Amino acid sequence: MAEIGNLVLLTVVGAFFIVSGVDGTPQTTCKAAANIDKRVNYDFCISELLGHPESASADAWGLAKITALLGGSNAGDAKPEIEGMLAKPGTDDKLKVPLGQCHKLYDQMGLAFADAADELNWRHYDLGKKKAAQAVQLAQQCDNVFVKAGVRSPLMKRSEDSVQLAIICTAITNLIK
Repeated sequence: MAEIGNLVLLTVVGAFFIVSGVDGTPQTTCKAAANIDKRVNYDFCISELLGHPESASADAWGLAKITALLGGSNAGDAKPEIEGMLAKPGTDDKLKVPLGQCHKLYDQMGLAFADAADELNWRHYDLGKKKAAQAVQLAQQCDNVFVKAGVRSPLMKRSEDSVQLAIICTAITNLIK
């Protein structure tokens, strides 16, 4: 008799998850995203999403929005980092110019990720993906500024993370459509 009660309970819980739209975990969503886009770094995806408090209860739509917000946060965190490098005594002028340009690019990148999250929130999936792609272009522009200046970028990790978050956001959005 207890087995029937457990079966009923499992059925009710399962039905709740289906009705509420919870269709996977960050792990299963990251795995599916990596399967449809080989550029998705599964371990990075898991690490980033599990670090967000709302990801455990989010469906794919919610995880796509969370990833866009994480991208915006990464871009926003880069700005004071850049300001600190610019203010540091002894920072070479050859480094200051690209840092100043990248400060503006990261500001635009943060806005692109915020716009992506807004578009996804309204279920404008193509526009959300377009804004995520814009964030990738801005990160690449920053990388190129350092290349043209002939100096090693101190923002490579930020750039890589921004690009990866945009790729993950796009791949998860493709799972929804």
